[in-house]
Amino acid sequence: MRIDVDPGRCVGAGQCVLAAPALFDQDEAAMVVLLNGNPAGAEVDAAQDAENVCPSGAITLTP
Repeated sequence: MRIDVDPGRCVGAGQCVLAAPALFDQDEAAMVVLLNGNPAGAEVDAAQDAENVCPSGAITLTP
């Protein structure tokens, strides 16, 4: 699985960080920062949760 983020769509809600702190962080402007674009194991479930809770649709998962 691959994670792609679109920082231009990010609204800084931080839901991705709450859902998957090993995969996402926020910069000083609260915009998404991708820490790991290729999750494995339990991180896949966390990545799917982050994609589902992102209010702006800035996170895309590709199998």
